Amino acid sequence: MSKTDTGGRSQRAKALVERLGDRPLVLVGMMGAGKTTVGRRIAARLGRRFLDSDEEIEKAAQMSIPEIFAQRGEPEFRAGETRVIQRLLKETDLVLATGGGAFVNGETRALVKSDAVSVWLKADLDVLFERVSRRSNRPLLKTANPRQTLQKLIDDRYPIYAEADVTVLSRDVPQDSVAAEVIAAVLHHLR
Repeated sequence: MSKTDTGGRSQRAKALVERLGDRPLVLVGMMGAGKTTVGRRIAARLGRRFLDSDEEIEKAAQMSIPEIFAQRGEPEFRAGETRVIQRLLKETDLVLATGGGAFVNGETRALVKSDAVSVWLKADLDVLFERVSRRSNRPLLKTANPRQTLQKLIDDRYPIYAEADVTVLSRDVPQDSVAAEVIAAVLHHLR
């Protein structure tokens, strides 16, 4: 990368920090879309803290997400998720990666829409399935046909994710490139 590319990225990051003010930047999308990986890179470029709502939920509940699903069920998990995200959105200078189902919840979506700028990291089925297949901690994919289950989640959730302020395609390119695209797209949105 040339110095002018780096300088342009730096200028865009500074401009975005000014335009965002204290508002959090919230990443939404399916499991495997890259919200955590890209979010960490965006936070570093913007000089903001990065938090993953799933990690914060696990801390609050003092158990893993698969344990919460098993012991308390998905409705209780979603209620806790909304409470945690509501608390996190009160923080300033934050980049927040949310769980795949968070933005689908109407109450959580309304909180994000009123208190933050939302970015949908959109990925196609093949990219998502390849990424999520590497890990076994996906309670919603513990089914006889996880690929079919993932397709059903995409069909159900993509119309809702489309309500995010900005959409950026997550694909098999360096995550730094996706982070740069998010910064540029959010800056354009806020102009």
